[in-house]
Amino acid sequence: MTDLQTNILETERLSLRRLTPDDLDALFALYRDPEIRRYFPEGTQTYEETKEELEWIIEVYYGRYGYGLWATIYKETGEFIGRCGLLPWTIEERQEVEVAYLLDKRYWGQGLATEAAAAIRDYAFAHLPISRLICLVDPENEASRRVAQKIGMTLEKEMILDGTPALVFAMDRV
Repeated sequence: MTDLQTNILETERLSLRRLTPDDLDALFALYRDPEIRRYFPEGTQTYEETKEELEWIIEVYYGRYGYGLWATIYKETGEFIGRCGLLPWTIEERQEVEVAYLLDKRYWGQGLATEAAAAIRDYAFAHLPISRLICLVDPENEASRRVAQKIGMTLEKEMILDGTPALVFAMDRV
């Protein structure tokens, strides 16, 4: 078994590693912020909801799939600044894997989401049996749309997912 603190991947400015229970407080600081969670259908989360999600990521995503959302660390300071990674979905009876990214608003506008998403894309195609990736984006979230496009995804369709409008950006392994 791998050391949980071992980096899954690194970029010029970021390290991504598995989340651990020790990340709960830092994750909750992001999940309780209405601006950071503006485009999430469920909105902000309580401490208990964040704890349940963290346990789900560790037990189900890592346990069943070997991947999931990862702690995103700003290398210059060692600070936990978000959670980015891969999310398995079943959409319209098709198995999909989403490149997902959420960063502390203090780090927005610096290209970090694109840097993380591109590295996650490269990791998925190089190390996992995945031939297609998607991004699910709220139609009003211009920044996330740009990230999906910058990493090579194209808008595939608009849909209603769990009662919420979503844009599906996609790309196939090249």
